[in-house]
Amino acid sequence: MKSIDYIVFLVYFIIVSGYGYWIYRKNKTVTADSKDYFLAEGSLTWWAIGSSLIASNISAEQFIGMSGSGFAMGLAISTYEWMAAATLMVVAVFFIPIYLKNKIYTMPQFLSQRYNDAVSTIMAIFWLLVYVFVNLSSILYLGALAVQTVSGLDFFYCMYGLAIFAIFITLGGMKVIGYTDVIQVFVLVLGGLATTYLALDLVATTLGDGGAWEGLGYLRKEAADHFSMILDKGEILIPNGEGGTRDAYMDLPGLSVLIGGMWIINLNYWGCNQYITQRALGADLKTARSGLLFAAFLKLMMPIIVVLPGIAAYVLFKNGQFQTEMANEAGNVIPDHAYPVLLNLLPAGLKGLSFAALTAAIVASLAGKANSISTIFTLDIYRKFFNRNASEQRLVTFGKLVVVVAFIIALFVAPVLRNLDQAFQYIQEYTGFISPGVFAIFALGFFWKRTTAPAALVAAVLTIPLSTYLKFQFPEIPFIDRMGIVFVILVALMVIITLFDPKSKNNPKGLEIDASMFKTSTSFAVGAVIICGVIAALYTIFW
Repeated sequence: MKSIDYIVFLVYFIIVSGYGYWIYRKNKTVTADSKDYFLAEGSLTWWAIGSSLIASNISAEQFIGMSGSGFAMGLAISTYEWMAAATLMVVAVFFIPIYLKNKIYTMPQFLSQRYNDAVSTIMAIFWLLVYVFVNLSSILYLGALAVQTVSGLDFFYCMYGLAIFAIFITLGGMKVIGYTDVIQVFVLVLGGLATTYLALDLVATTLGDGGAWEGLGYLRKEAADHFSMILDKGEILIPNGEGGTRDAYMDLPGLSVLIGGMWIINLNYWGCNQYITQRALGADLKTARSGLLFAAFLKLMMPIIVVLPGIAAYVLFKNGQFQTEMANEAGNVIPDHAYPVLLNLLPAGLKGLSFAALTAAIVASLAGKANSISTIFTLDIYRKFFNRNASEQRLVTFGKLVVVVAFIIALFVAPVLRNLDQAFQYIQEYTGFISPGVFAIFALGFFWKRTTAPAALVAAVLTIPLSTYLKFQFPEIPFIDRMGIVFVILVALMVIITLFDPKSKNNPKGLEIDASMFKTSTSFAVGAVIICGVIAALYTIFW
């Protein structure tokens, strides 16, 4: 990078750190309160909630992982973004009112209130394992990989730097994370759009003439197979990172992305995930719903930022560029190299802006994930089993210690992931080992009053063994379909176990659902209709 790039990045760093510190100092008098520290209770506006949702969601796994998948399989990977926009509407209408009416602050707390402490504790442990060993570690790995490629710094120095920056933000609590995320989203969108524009412009320059718009036309022409949203078996063969290929259908199995397991992925992620719902749990219903609506609009544009650059890199690679940069030491093509390689082509100044955008996405996601790890471990493990009488100050102090420990563990695990070809798929698949069980437990817990604790306990215990069995006994089943199968089996078991329990007819822990809870404002309904219309149009055009 040139001097101007470092100056741009330094300005970004100073603004985010300074603003975060100002928010922290401004609210220092209340940071001893655990709910304020972990949830920023009642203080986040709708735009801060929406921005924080996107900043925490869009990270290295999207910039690097999803661009890598765009390189390998094309626009089809955008289904994660566009289906998420639809899912956010479902969560806003049906899930958030239930959480807020029952004063839920953590997902394990909901499970404890609705079922019992055994279900809550088992799921809390599962969440912590996935958050630390899959999510936090993979974000740190992908982030370090990107920063190393752009800056030329050693991989481990990049990891340590990102971890320290994220710890600094996280220790300020959810209020600091929420409001600094507004800046992070602005930077990542601006820098991301700049990278996409210049990547398309480079495609036009390489293959003919014109600008970014003509470059998009070249993409449609040169990579027609990369603009199909619903994949058939054998339609696209992608690099497997070992010199061979595999069928992209195994990652995105046709109609399952519309009517199958993709819904389980999204509803679990956006509706039953501490990391995400935490942003809205401290707000009132109107503010929370407005924040989710804003996040849904932002999700619609994310493929422009994180998928199109990957397709552009594929077209350029196909025409002879990046032959060395896209390969690993063994000479095998690694799709996840696509975005970092593009960043190196940007002109001075814009490279610094895009680098800042990437760093913003990484740090925001790391901070959000670490805060959720800290919240669950502190409120649902430490306070419940080790120190029931802990003071508010003690909880906050312990929560900060958990943040540091989580990052230390992630720093040891992250380097192990360096042999992955598409880290985004790794994250989705292994998070999916618990997703079917989690969503089954939450869905029946929400909407079927009879569902019993023993039924939920069976689902919690069996979700990982069932997923593991199907993965290794039936490797020909795509992991999204496998999640759907596991979900159906677990729901059936829960229903059978509940019906055989005569006490379930008068379940005292069943939720009282009032239809009025799900009524929305006119402005929300209009926004939701617009979003659904745009999604329908996109799938119609790119079917």
